Amino acid sequence: MIIEILSWILLLGGGLVGILGGIGLLRFPDFYSRLHAAGMTDTLCALMIIGGLILQAGFTLLSLKLALILLFLLFTSPTASHALARAALSDGHKPQGEQSSNN
Repeated sequence: MIIEILSWILLLGGGLVGILGGIGLLRFPDFYSRLHAAGMTDTLCALMIIGGLILQAGFTLLSLKLALILLFLLFTSPTASHALARAALSDGHKPQGEQSSNN
């Protein structure tokens, strides 16, 4: 019973983090702020939702597969966000705070 309640808390919390991240993508002013919201949401939302699914599945082969997917996402999501930020910076796209100080 406790594991089921904890799994539902993780699943609902992951959904809430996903919704808040989507609002952040719409509300934040510049590319880097939006990238931060997307990267943090992507990682935390996946961690919570897949963690809840692992608790729902119990100790099975399915939970091992979900853990491997989670491990893959935890390595690739921050790396992809970092690569996008470096590509934008090397392309000359300045953060919003730096644009106003140079004018």
